[in-house]
Amino acid sequence: MFKNLKTAAALALSAAMLLATAACGTTDTTTDSTTGTASNATEGYDLSGVKTNDAVAALLPSKVKSAGKLTVGMELSYAPAEFLAEDGKTPVGYDVDIATAIGKIAGVKTEIVSSTFDSIVPSVGSKYDLGITAMTITKERLEAVDFVSYYKSGFSWIVKKGNPNKVDTTQLCGLKIAVQTGTVQEEEANKAAEQCKADGKDATEVLSTKLQTDAATSVVTGKADVFYADSPVGGYAISQTGGELEMLGDVEGTAKQGVAIAKGDEEMDKFIQAAVQELMDDGTYGKILKHWGVESGAIDKAEINPTDLA
Repeated sequence: MFKNLKTAAALALSAAMLLATAACGTTDTTTDSTTGTASNATEGYDLSGVKTNDAVAALLPSKVKSAGKLTVGMELSYAPAEFLAEDGKTPVGYDVDIATAIGKIAGVKTEIVSSTFDSIVPSVGSKYDLGITAMTITKERLEAVDFVSYYKSGFSWIVKKGNPNKVDTTQLCGLKIAVQTGTVQEEEANKAAEQCKADGKDATEVLSTKLQTDAATSVVTGKADVFYADSPVGGYAISQTGGELEMLGDVEGTAKQGVAIAKGDEEMDKFIQAAVQELMDDGTYGKILKHWGVESGAIDKAEINPTDLA
């Protein structure tokens, strides 16, 4: 459900990121993420320490070994999971780092293919080997592709460090809530405001902005009491404000996300499960998530087609 509302979550933490979102377009382009790095504030995690694991590499499907590269479909407009750096060309984000690390552990290059979100599931197994794009695992999608779980996402409330305004998310009346325009969080905040009005309580003011960065800034400057966002977006904002913000309470409404694999491709399923599990076990996975400020969504077990989707 989260990535389906991408207009809701395609944030830009700088003007360059906003341009990068526009640059994604609908035409597929490719970038070698094994060698491409961005020398700027949105540089990915240093993966130079990730070495080939022979046991995992032995599971790599022969067609990928022959090609010497693992191709991965992504929609590059969803920071901090996957987006374009300030140069407008280099894919960065935790999904990019994870995809690159999967390739490195198997001894092949990872090639990111920029695609529209709704084209990724139909194209897995034909246009590219995998889809890694903050995609929530749903029963409907499981009918079309296989998944290996690697992350969980939900909604989060973000306040100024120490919660000086004593925000209580069970009592929203009277608060100023910052949200991004067009998001499910905006819809929920507006519903809460309407309910407060209907109940004759203090008015709730919903401050809607086009950029998540502006929502975060509203809280830092005191213009808003709290902002409401997808949990990885909120975590990234916290990491980018030098400790001026913090998460209030726990992540709400979590759902697992997965690597999409062609339906019935058991060989690829087993390889991806082994590769992701190895990255979890050796600590690389956790370091990547921490680098992007999204470690609250970490899971400890990579599963093929999990039955528990929460």
